[in-house]
Amino acid sequence: MDHDQFATVDHYVEGLFIGKDAALEAAVADSQAAGLPAIQVSPVQGRLLHVLALLVRARRILEIGTLGGYSTIWLARALPEDGRLISLEYEPRHADVARINLARAGLTDRVEVRVGRALDALPALVSQGAEPFDMVFIDADKDAYFDYLQWTLRLTRPGSLIVADNVVRRGVIPVTGEDPARGLAVQHFNAALAAEARVAATIVPLAGSKGFDGMALAVVR
Repeated sequence: MDHDQFATVDHYVEGLFIGKDAALEAAVADSQAAGLPAIQVSPVQGRLLHVLALLVRARRILEIGTLGGYSTIWLARALPEDGRLISLEYEPRHADVARINLARAGLTDRVEVRVGRALDALPALVSQGAEPFDMVFIDADKDAYFDYLQWTLRLTRPGSLIVADNVVRRGVIPVTGEDPARGLAVQHFNAALAAEARVAATIVPLAGSKGFDGMALAVVR
C-alpha cells in the first residue's frame, strides 16, 4: 500500500468513528494560524488514545508534550467528571494556544497545562508525592524519551498504561532532513522498553494520513 491508500483507509475510519467535531477542528485551525508545527496526532490516532483511556478507566492522565492541545482534548474527554489531566509543555506560546483550545472544548476544569522542561516538572511531581497516574502519553522531544520513561515509571502504578508516539517513523524509518540522533534516541527508548521488566510492552505499527509510524504501549506490572 502507498501513502494515498493509507490516507484513504484513515479517512474511512475517521468518517465512521469521528465525523465532524467543531472543537477538534478549531483546535487544529487555531494551531495552524498561530504557526505551531503540524505534528499533532491524526484524528484516528486521537480516537485511539481516547479509547485506550476509557479502556483503563483513567481518572488521572499525564501528557508529556501539549502542542496545541489536540491530543489533550481527546484524552481529557475520556475522563470522569472528577478526573484530572496534567499536560507538560516547554513552549509558552504552544501552551497559550492549547489553553484557548481546551477552554473552547469545555475542559478547563479537568486539564492543567504546566509550562517548562518536562525533565524539571517530572521530578517535581515525584517529590510532591503526586498521586499515581492511570495513563501517560509521551509525545515530545525524542531525545528525552528514555528519561521520560524512567520518570513515568515512578509516577504510575500496576495497571497503568504508558503510550509513546512516533516510535517507528523516527526509530526505524529515517526522517528526511532530520538529525539521525533523534532516530537513535528512539531506538534506545524502544530497546529499553523491550528490556524493562516492570512493564509488559509492545509497539503497534500505524499507517494513515500521516504516513507509516507506530505507538508503543506498555502496561505497568
